[in-house]
Amino acid sequence: MKVTKNTGLDSKNILKSEEDEIVEYKCLKCRDLRFILKDNEAIPCTCKGVREAEEILLNSGISEEFRKKNFDNFDYSYNMEVCEAFSKAKEYVKNFDKSCKNKSIIFVGQVGSGKTHLSMAIANSLMEKGVGVLYMPYRDNIISLKQNMMDEEYYRKVMNKFKRAKVLLIDDLFKGSISGSDVNIIFEIINYRYLNGLPVIVSCEKSIDEIVSIDEAIGSRLYEMSCGYVVGFNGRRLNYRMYGKS
Repeated sequence: MKVTKNTGLDSKNILKSEEDEIVEYKCLKCRDLRFILKDNEAIPCTCKGVREAEEILLNSGISEEFRKKNFDNFDYSYNMEVCEAFSKAKEYVKNFDKSCKNKSIIFVGQVGSGKTHLSMAIANSLMEKGVGVLYMPYRDNIISLKQNMMDEEYYRKVMNKFKRAKVLLIDDLFKGSISGSDVNIIFEIINYRYLNGLPVIVSCEKSIDEIVSIDEAIGSRLYEMSCGYVVGFNGRRLNYRMYGKS
């Protein structure tokens, strides 16, 4: 009988047990335990950081396509306001405290101005630093949560995931028509994170004032959480899809 932990590995990573079973490991030093016992003390293996980084990416919910969005391939050259937003995003990453007890950041305003790209660039940079980020595309998740409200176990599980993530990226907040249920779901998530000092990265086509008009409790909390990192884009001239390309 063969027992395979990981396929497609080099033969040097295959061990044969006394029962003639074959076990494949990513790391032979610790046999994928991430720690090595030395003098009755558990010492972190050299592979520990790599395995944790892999898990952060796997659990983020960020697609391979969005993983490609970074600061290096963001075009800020066509407008000074976009250039300032780029600098603010990089500053946020630079000043980010790994304890996550720091401010949030919110990008608001004009469609096509690069809000999602900058949000993703921040998320990808934080994950490279070993900080877990969870991606929440607003429309898809709101629809799914509302459809499963009667399934209490599922609803609580998903909500807790968004509420307790180290960093939560909400993309396209309040996109489309907005119902009372939408507002209640977002308030529950934002309020929990506000009370527990957990940061959010938010992109939204509405201004802060418009978010406040939808729900003052949500808007005021987001503003307070992001104070100093509220990045606004105003005017159609900032739409990269229309004006940023030569």
